[in-house]
Amino acid sequence: MNTLHSYLAYYLLAINAVAFIVYGIDKYKAKKAKWRIPETTLLLLAAIGGSIGAWAGMRLWHHKTMHKKFKYGIPIIIILQVALAVYLHTNNIV
Repeated sequence: MNTLHSYLAYYLLAINAVAFIVYGIDKYKAKKAKWRIPETTLLLLAAIGGSIGAWAGMRLWHHKTMHKKFKYGIPIIIILQVALAVYLHTNNIV
């Protein structure tokens, strides 16, 4: 594995861990009626590579599972990211 692949793997691990934790924090804040993390931020974390962590957080904490933009948006983001990864890999771009 070259250096670029290593950095990309570390980035994806980190951003997915952050997304997972942030979804948990937002669920906790929702239960306590405290200041919430904006939905835009939650979706942005998924879009910049944390989609698996976001999906896992949604499932584990049952958070945002009924909101259509999360219920359908997060799986669509995952599909697009996987398709991009396959394309980049098969064309030896990354």
